[in-house]
Amino acid sequence: MDFLRPAAWEEALAAKAAHPTAVPIAGGTDVMVEINFDHRRPAHLLDLTRIGELHEWDEDGPDIRLGAAVPYARILDELRTPLPGLALAAHTVGSPQIRNRGSVGGNLGAASPAGDSHPPLLAAGAVVEAESVRGTRLIPVEEFYTGVKRNALAPDELIRAVRVRKATGPQQFSKVGTRNAMVIAVCALGIALHPDSRTVRTGIGSAAPTPVRARAAEDFLASVLDEDGLWESGRPIAPSAVRQFAELCSGACNPIDDVRGSARYRRHAVGVMARRTLGWVWQTYTRGEGEARCA
Repeated sequence: MDFLRPAAWEEALAAKAAHPTAVPIAGGTDVMVEINFDHRRPAHLLDLTRIGELHEWDEDGPDIRLGAAVPYARILDELRTPLPGLALAAHTVGSPQIRNRGSVGGNLGAASPAGDSHPPLLAAGAVVEAESVRGTRLIPVEEFYTGVKRNALAPDELIRAVRVRKATGPQQFSKVGTRNAMVIAVCALGIALHPDSRTVRTGIGSAAPTPVRARAAEDFLASVLDEDGLWESGRPIAPSAVRQFAELCSGACNPIDDVRGSARYRRHAVGVMARRTLGWVWQTYTRGEGEARCA
């Protein structure tokens, strides 16, 4: 196994072009596990730790541009306000050591349906910035996942950053695991209210071959909030509408039975999380603790 260690982004792109099968490594929290258990034996590892720009974030208009290697610990410390859903998910990732090494870019590259960052990225409407020597592509996150542990990157592309829209309303994240900490999700759900566009977005993890949005649930809830004037009034959402939203979220799942949970349990748990997270974000919205309600 050859170890490639570029010192600049342009060198990394050139190395990836020359060795399309090279596996990028920054935090190494997924890659090294697979190598240690002999589940993967790539011909080349492409070490990105020396490329400083990947470890930084900045504001770009309405977005946070998150370098691919920014660790979860910094999201928790520095981005709780603009990216609340992602910060909540970051809090559930592994141990402190993993949160200091692992990153959203690494989670996206692995493309596991159980990745903790995927539901809040879907709910926030993130865009993946992929680059090669041929140029840059902006890939909406819902188009990024193409199968179990497969993504839309071309063989010569690397993830440079993730653009995440700053929250204009409350966001929440919930995760079910087989224990309270350091656990792979049995299933997970993120939800975000977007009062500026009067829309709702969701993200569901570990309940289908890829992370998915519950689009029918989003459209249903947005229509209820709009038609009943709830965006303006902040009145409670009817229990029947909450139940319907939860059922539609469950219906968006296509889970499997495995050692962590059955398909039936995952569908049920997603419905429970949908009800709870909707209650949490709506309570926050009605209290005016996020951005101001629609005028």
